[in-house]
Amino acid sequence: MKLEKIIIASNNKHKVDEIKDILKGFCNEILSLKEAGINCEVEENGTTFEENAYIKAKAIVDLTGLPCIADDSGLEVDALNGAPGVYSARFSGEHGNYKKNNEKLLSLLKGVPREKRGARFVTAIALVTPDGDKIFARGEIRGIITEEEVGSNGFGYDPLFLVLGLNKTFAQLSSQEKNSISHRGRALNDLKEKLVSIG
Repeated sequence: MKLEKIIIASNNKHKVDEIKDILKGFCNEILSLKEAGINCEVEENGTTFEENAYIKAKAIVDLTGLPCIADDSGLEVDALNGAPGVYSARFSGEHGNYKKNNEKLLSLLKGVPREKRGARFVTAIALVTPDGDKIFARGEIRGIITEEEVGSNGFGYDPLFLVLGLNKTFAQLSSQEKNSISHRGRALNDLKEKLVSIG
């Protein structure tokens, strides 16, 4: 499936740049909501990452008549029974406040030993077209939650997520390094493979 123009259902600059970088050369034109002149908030009331991604993508397709790609990503911590999960962005009660979210996570894991601080980042992607085509993709990466923030790159929980095997947090990696192994990178590669397979 070759797409001439697609909208990314996000205004998160970090996320938009990451998606554009990975899909570069695959679509002729990739626009963020802002670049497409769209100013709307879509309520993410799904109970899974896939549901939230689809809700966002479908809303923008209905609004613009153009294909849309949306993702929902989050952190699932073993010791917290998978929390914060779909509530990752608003874990502290204030949407998108990375500092407060990280503080809450560290507080809840205080005293939890390293071997029980396992976690995974998950990204689910939905690509929806005006014709009603729906393609879902998913990516995951395992890691450990550190006891303090380490590194200055990335965003969100990146300074707390130690990548197994690299002994570095996401926030210590360059954007290229992160894209090559991240949950979002894996989900986008999964999406590209699916698009290629259906022509």
